[in-house]
Amino acid sequence: MNLFQKTASTILASSLIACAAQAQVSDDEIRIGYLADMSGTYRDLSGPGGLEALKMAVEDFGGQIDGKKIVIFSADDLNKPDVGANTVRQWVDERNVDMVTGLVASSVVLAASKVVEQSGKLALISGAAASSLTDEFCSPNHVHWTYDSFALANGTAKAVLANGGKNWFILTADYAFGHAMEGDITRVVEADGGAVLGKVRHPFPSSDFSSYILQAQGSGADVIALANAGADTVNSLMTANQFGVAQSGQKLAGMVVFLNDIHAMGLDVTQGLMLTTGWYWDLNEETRAWAKRYEERVGKMPGMVPAGIYSAAMHYLNAVKATGSDDTQAVRAQMMATPVNDMFAKNGHIRADGRMVHDMYLAQVKSPAESKGEWDLYKIVRTIPGDQAFRPLAASQCKLLAKN
Repeated sequence: MNLFQKTASTILASSLIACAAQAQVSDDEIRIGYLADMSGTYRDLSGPGGLEALKMAVEDFGGQIDGKKIVIFSADDLNKPDVGANTVRQWVDERNVDMVTGLVASSVVLAASKVVEQSGKLALISGAAASSLTDEFCSPNHVHWTYDSFALANGTAKAVLANGGKNWFILTADYAFGHAMEGDITRVVEADGGAVLGKVRHPFPSSDFSSYILQAQGSGADVIALANAGADTVNSLMTANQFGVAQSGQKLAGMVVFLNDIHAMGLDVTQGLMLTTGWYWDLNEETRAWAKRYEERVGKMPGMVPAGIYSAAMHYLNAVKATGSDDTQAVRAQMMATPVNDMFAKNGHIRADGRMVHDMYLAQVKSPAESKGEWDLYKIVRTIPGDQAFRPLAASQCKLLAKN
């Protein structure tokens, strides 16, 4: 962030805090809604585990802030935009929910975030990937926390290109997230002298990827990029393994790969895969300590999404405490004015477009011989500084930037 951008963000944050300084906690409770896929394609990357991470944050605050109880509501969005939007509308109208978090499928998030903005509430997006959420769809009422398609493409695609993968074929989930990822992959590949030879979009979700993998193999591309996530990515990789893609000399690039995906498929199938992640449980003592607490509750190690949910919730609750208010703009301004320093990120910051900027990590999946335990799955190849990982503000279409 340059000096102008820092100054603009600071002025905006300070003015919003001052304007809402007299606000109080409404209904004498801080009410949080957790909306996620609890039963479908994205269940394992967030779902019930993300809810437990949110509960951990609330418990770490003692369940209250200055005597005001913190209350959690939760619901399954079924990966359906209408269900997500209607759930949030009901929470706002009937329960006066202050903040909504979780938020995984980008199509659901786009629908739910409109309700959040119209109602003047706050959304902390921790599971969705579409970088458009802080670009053409940015809002003064949401913050995008954990990762996005721009950062994942920047990390993984650049690494694969550097290793000789110049010609690409993209297999895309046919909805908002997949489209955003497809665009971000194309941008990186073409900017670095590569070429996209072909693309195919599959319905979301899908269970049979045979025809799509055959098209990718037939393209003759050096690299098959998977612009999908969750069970769709797992099924794509398993099908590619069955069809001998790696043995034929083509590389697979899983653009949105999570720890639970690698664990589910096993190192025999995934070894050597390059991926980008916003967090890893084995980075340092602080991450390991938090991950152990999570594992004791959930029975498995956390990936980056539950860790991001905890981090975002803690930052929010600290802002509520600092302002003495659950007023959306006062809290968001306080969050913007306060660096993120926790087990998830160091020196993270929230930009005017709502993007929480933090370091990302290029990782490679270990071989069975390299792994020392069930969840010892990644080698961190390098750290990608936040200001290099995410879309620069100079390239943003966010409507909020024109006001600063």
